[in-house]
This record gives sequence, structure tokens and C-alpha cells, in this order.
Amino acid sequence: MVSKPPVGDPVQDAPQVTPPQHAAAGLPAIGHTLRIAQEQMGLRRTARTLLKVNQKDGFDCPGCAWPEGDKRHVAEFCENGAKAVAEEATLRRVTPEFFAAHPLADLADRSGYWLGQQGRITQPMLLPEGGDRYEPVTWERAFAIVAEELRALGSPDEALFYTSGRTSNEAAFLLQLFAREFGTNNLPDCSNMCHESSGSALTETIGIGKGSVSLEDLHRADLIIVAGQNPGTNHPRMLSALEKAKAGGAKIISVNPLPEAGLERFKNPQTPQGMLKGAALNDLFLQIRIGGDQALFRLLNKLVLETAGAVDEEFVREHTHGYEEFVAAAGEADWDETLAATGLDRSEIERALEMVLASERTVVCWAMGLTQHKHSVPTIREVVNFLLLRGNIGRPGAGVCPVRGHSNVQGDRTMGIFERPAPAFLDALDKEFGIVSPRRHGFDVVRSIQALRDGEAKVFFAMGGNFVGATPDTEVTEAAMRRARLTVHVSTKLNRSHAVTGTRALILPTLGRTDKDVQAGGKQFVTVEDSMSLVHASRGNLPPASPHLLSEPAIVARMARAVLGDGSATPWEEFEADYATIRDRIARVVPGFEDFNARLAADPGGFRLPHGPRDERRFPTKTGKANFTAAPVEYPRVPKGRLLLQTLRSHDQYNTTIYGLDDRYRGIKGGRRVVLVHPEDAAALGFADGAYADLVSEWTDGSERRAPGFRVVHYPTSRGCAAAYYPETNVLVPLESTADVSNTPASKSVIVRLEESASA
Repeated sequence: MVSKPPVGDPVQDAPQVTPPQHAAAGLPAIGHTLRIAQEQMGLRRTARTLLKVNQKDGFDCPGCAWPEGDKRHVAEFCENGAKAVAEEATLRRVTPEFFAAHPLADLADRSGYWLGQQGRITQPMLLPEGGDRYEPVTWERAFAIVAEELRALGSPDEALFYTSGRTSNEAAFLLQLFAREFGTNNLPDCSNMCHESSGSALTETIGIGKGSVSLEDLHRADLIIVAGQNPGTNHPRMLSALEKAKAGGAKIISVNPLPEAGLERFKNPQTPQGMLKGAALNDLFLQIRIGGDQALFRLLNKLVLETAGAVDEEFVREHTHGYEEFVAAAGEADWDETLAATGLDRSEIERALEMVLASERTVVCWAMGLTQHKHSVPTIREVVNFLLLRGNIGRPGAGVCPVRGHSNVQGDRTMGIFERPAPAFLDALDKEFGIVSPRRHGFDVVRSIQALRDGEAKVFFAMGGNFVGATPDTEVTEAAMRRARLTVHVSTKLNRSHAVTGTRALILPTLGRTDKDVQAGGKQFVTVEDSMSLVHASRGNLPPASPHLLSEPAIVARMARAVLGDGSATPWEEFEADYATIRDRIARVVPGFEDFNARLAADPGGFRLPHGPRDERRFPTKTGKANFTAAPVEYPRVPKGRLLLQTLRSHDQYNTTIYGLDDRYRGIKGGRRVVLVHPEDAAALGFADGAYADLVSEWTDGSERRAPGFRVVHYPTSRGCAAAYYPETNVLVPLESTADVSNTPASKSVIVRLEESASA
């Protein structure tokens, strides 16, 4: 028996709180996984589906982008992956009758959790101009509406084409091709909000905006530093890789303002020993203050430079540029300033240095904790400096490892989803298709919202994702979206974005990763690129949730035909009928994809894309070498009586998809409006555990933002720091508060004050 979706929203402002846990996974993870899977799919469908997750003949998990090894476990998924699969393969359905019963105003009052629990959308839906609810529409009429609005624009740059990381390579390639044939580079994507800082820093320093390590490199490392990342919550399958590295003798340092249960102890549910005892992963926990990472790595670099024989002088001489300027800047690193910036003890940094010097092969992994600050790009450049000093790029068992969240966010960028494309890519695209792509740069996510707000953009098209729920400055963003002439969302399930619409709105329901995809050319598969540049196939095995669904490639192809008409020589019908024909074109446009179809046929596990720094210590930068950098050290200064807030996920959450209202590892049950504060900080501010506070963010221009009704939870955070879940706290981050260079929203360093809440 499959449970019905919730009828009303549960109470979300009275969570129960218990002490945080100190181990991840194990029997509780198995029990929780099976319970949610059974509720959504039923027992038989659960077995049929989960046994195909991340298998060579199965489908890629719609959750994170963590890679798989060549030899795979029969249960090659984690708790969060199983939740993601269960929500997509659910038997719950959102039909036209649902929309008839729920006007737009009702949907707008619902929580994201409630919306997501309703199930799969079964038919295309239209909110007509002046209408109060969505109504069914034919696919032909839906595409005609898109064509009407796009053709009526004064310029192609008044259209925005957003892409979520769960879009396949094939669909992403078609979408960017359509956008450029239409005449715009307005291709914002979820990378703009997460790892854009990584891409910016890595492109400048090593010449390619991707990580340089493979899964095997992690297994071979002597030292792994996990900075600004919560693998137990966000990338649980990473824990098994760390466990294997530990078994091989690796040491692990975690750098985080919050203790991470998964790094304290990992109870691997795939082995009996792991289930019973587990493995302690952390060798050193550096509980850093939010935003102090650049200062930490700068001081470590100074200390390495001062240690005789510690620098790989041959590597530096042969493969790097800018070393002298970097050495001068590193020499100015100051112990007192670093301790103030990081909140660490001198002995902790000295212990970290010992571990660094003892390692011949070092990997640094990071995620949003490093990428979403004003000074994120120089922070990641400093991480690169740290690795370059000891020759730890282009060496087996060593390198940079930005851990991506979405399952194909890296692949979408490889396929050309980028508002600032390289001229060489556009030249190849134009040559292949006989078009003239625009060369002017387009809008990223933040600039897209500003364009909608200011009337510069009038049509918003989203391929997946929950744009409204994921973006900052919630009230400003929602008002901007409502100024659009047309908003279009290609979706599998409901989310907040469907309730915040333009004058007209379309919901175009699509196949998910778990669904069989049969086109005129037969059964199809798509491909994805994981966080470590491995490209592999994904094949759904379930009957589609509705006979009225179209695949993402089919939606793009039909939209292109409706908009471009007979003036386009691109074979859109051919692409829809057989995705192999799309891959043939990708092979001729995108370097590294030569013989795309043949390579997939030869190796079901996929193939790795070339990476100059990793493969041959070739650095395609402007200098032709890896670049040391020497930016001034920055870190947030927090006024007295204020806290520095970071936004984060709960354990029952994947980005803005809320699977449940619990955060098991942090001891939170039945609620999301909580703020985690160190007991001594809370006492100094006059807030007892269980009190309710409004979070008020303060900005240098004098503006404020307010998020009301958060339960104060005394929690072992770094002193002066606090944490709360997004999207509930997105309202606190102004649109203009972004990282330098990358323009990524600075959601990890928000100065807030706590005010007694009327919800108390």
C-alpha cells in the first residue's frame, strides 16, 4: 500500500530537538530509506527501481554527482539518493483535477514540502492571462504560446533559458543550440549559484574549471582535506570513498564551522563490519569560523615555504607562474590575524601542518562552504596555491576536488550551458550547424533576476530545477518573476516556482531519469558527466508516469521547431527521434567527445574526458603554466552582538527538494525553522534554548532583511557563527550580495541579529 500525499501542511514551527549524532548511515539509514521508498513506490517497485540506480545498465541517480567505481555494489546508492529516486518514481500523481481544486493562491500558500509530496505532474498545464488556476493544454498549443511570446520580443536577449543540473547532456546541448540559433547567450544555470566560484578560480589558475582527481586518486591519497562540505548530509556516497582511503593509510582533516556526523564515524551499510562498528574518518577537525578558510590556507602556505625541503621546487620551476609575487604575499601572513579569522588554536594549525608535510599526495575537497562568500574566488585560488607548492596537481593521488551537487551540473556546462561561452566553442557550433551564434555575453542567474525586475527580460524558460526556491532575495526574486510575460517550467513535480508566475505560465511535464524513453527511433538513453569528468549512459526502466509526458530532448526540439520554423536548417525532428544523432553532433563540437556513441557502446561504464593538468601537467592558462596568485586575505568582520549565519541543507533535503521535516544527524525532528547557535553566544544574546527569534540580516548599504519565527537551538557551532536551512533563509540574502568575479550569491556569510519573535 502506498501512502497518500499529505492533505494539509504540517506544523513546521515547533520542532523537537535532541542532541546531535556522532555517526552517519548504519541501520537507521537503511530503515529510513526503506520507509520512504515504500511510502512513495511500494515494495515491488522499490526493489525494481533501487537495484538499477547507478548500475552500468541502469539510470544515473537524480541526486548528487558523486562518481561510481568500475566495480559496483548491488545497492549502489545512499540514503539521499534513494529518497530522490523514490520521489521521482512515486506512484502519486498531480492531475488536471488537482489543479482545478487548487487555485494559484492556494498553491502559493503551501510549503515546498507539501508541494513536492503531491507526486508526478501528468499533463501540460497553462495558467492563462487573468486566470486564477492552471488548466490543461495540448502540447501543440503550449509550444505555440512559447513561440508567440518569443517572436513578440524586441530582442532575443529579452528571453532567459535556465538549466538545472539534472538536465542530460543531450537535452542541454539542444537547449544551448536553440538559444544561440534564436540569438541569445542568456543561459543561466545552477552552477551560477554553487560552483561558479570554483570554475572561476580554477580556470584562472590551472586552465580548466573542473576538478583534477578521479575516485582512484582519493583512494591513493596520503591526506584528504574536506573543507566547507558536509558529505554525510549532501554526498553520502563520498563517505565510502573516504573509508577506503583511510583503510589505505590516508589521513583526513575536516574544516567546518559545524561538526559533521559522517566524518566523525561512518557506519557503512554495505558491509557487516561497517554496520556494526563503523569507521572513524576524521584525524583532525578544524572547527573554523565561517569565511576563515583563505586565512587558514594562506598561513599554511607561509609555514610550508618556511620549512626546508617542503616546496616541490622542480614542479614550481617547470610548471608554474607568479611564484615570487605569491611568496611575498604569503610572507605577510600573521599568526594573530589568522587565529582571529579562523577561531582556531595555534596548536590545531601546527598539527595540520605536520600532516601536510608528512603527505606526498594531498587532495583538497570542497563545496558550498567555500564557494558562497564575497571572497570565495581568492579563497579557492589559495587552495590551489597550497596544492601547487608541493606539486599536488597532476600527480596520482593528489589534486583539486570541487564536489558538485547536481547529477549533471558539470555536464551541462561542458555542453555549452554558459552565459559567457568560449569563442572556440561558438566557432565549432557555428561551423557544425551553419548558424551565427551571438558573441555578446548573456545573463547569469543574478543578472537574470535583475533583468526581470527591471523589465529587460520578459520570457523565462526553465529546464528543471526550482528557480524561485533556489535563488536569493526571495521577495525581490518573486516580484521580478511576476513581471514576466511568460514563465515556463519543464518539470517532473511541483515546487514553489510553479506558484510564482508571469502573466501567463506553462508547466511542461517531462520524463524523469527512472522513466523509459521510447521515441520514433526506438528506446533511447541519455548521458551525464559526474563530478570527476566521467561520462556515462543513463537508462530508465519504469513505464512513464503518464502517457502525456515528453522527454527533455523532445520538448526542446518541438519548441525549436515552433519558434524557428522553416528558417532553421537544424534537424530537430531527427534529434527527437534518435538521441544518437545528437551525440554525433556533440562529438564534432565538444572536445573530448570524439566517437561518442562508439565509446559508450564499447564501455558501459563510460569514459573519462581529457584534463590537461591531470593527464600531462599541461595548463591551458594565458601564461601556459599553473598560476600562483597573491590576493589580500579577507574574512568577515562581525559587529558585537551579531552572528555570522550560513545557510545549509537538512538531512531530509536535496537542494530545495524537501523529503521530510527531520534532520536526524543534527537532532532536529518535525520542523525546519531553526537556527543553530553556540550555547554561549545564545546566552550572551539573551536567548534560551527553545526561544523563538526573528533573523534580521544587516548590510553595508543600511538595508535589512527579515526571516521570522526561528526556534533557537543551542548547538556546538564555531563561536560567533550560526546556521539555518535554506530556502527559508534565502530571504536574508540581497540580490547584490555576491562573490567577487563569480557573482555567486554570498549565502554562507550573512551578518544577522536575533530579535525576540512574535512566534514565541
